[in-house]
Amino acid sequence: MSVDLVGFLGVVLVAYVVPGPDFVVVLRSAAEHPAMGRAAALGAQSGLCAHMLAAAVGLSLIAARSPVVYDAIKLLGAAYLVYLGVRAVLTARRTARRATHERRAGRPTAGDPGGVGRPADGDPGTPGTPTAPEDGPGRNRLRSGFTQGFLTNVLNPKAALFFLSILPQFVHGGGSATRQIFFLGTLDVLIGVAYWFALVAAAARLRALLIRPKIRRRWELATGWLFIAIGIGVAAAA
Repeated sequence: MSVDLVGFLGVVLVAYVVPGPDFVVVLRSAAEHPAMGRAAALGAQSGLCAHMLAAAVGLSLIAARSPVVYDAIKLLGAAYLVYLGVRAVLTARRTARRATHERRAGRPTAGDPGGVGRPADGDPGTPGTPTAPEDGPGRNRLRSGFTQGFLTNVLNPKAALFFLSILPQFVHGGGSATRQIFFLGTLDVLIGVAYWFALVAAAARLRALLIRPKIRRRWELATGWLFIAIGIGVAAAA
């Protein structure tokens, strides 16, 4: 098998370093909990596997050559990003209203002394509610992180075009092109897993900061509007 590994690794590393939708999803999930961040990372890389398999059977080629199919996938991905953004903004606003209500009622809020990581009485908590660092995410939140990572990636037609246009540039003759594409694609996925896991580990400090309610609300608003902006940008380019 003869492939241009040096050139391929350079392109892949640059593609991961440049922030995109996957980056925001993994970082947001990691801010919730490292395990949730790793679940989002595995979801994103599973989306890449889906693109790789689709390219192998020619489905991505059909989508790339059909403007209607390509635009439909693009708009679905944009709509999902906007949905994630709107949900984050609404969560931030609900958290702000809850904090205001608790202050008026004289109860400690999450992040205050005596109230760190605990929801209000009778409130089971919401995905946007800060928790103490030692608390682990539930199975539903892990599933949510994986699903967000997977859908964000699999609904991104640029990932499909990577396997159709950029990746074949590093495949040489003298061997099976399909085998070489699978080899490079698998290498891409593994590099991504290592990169995302390193990002999740680096996000531990951010998670500690997000226990503070004001910083948490600002984080939710900032990332929420970032999702919305990316989604609108993707839809405008369709």
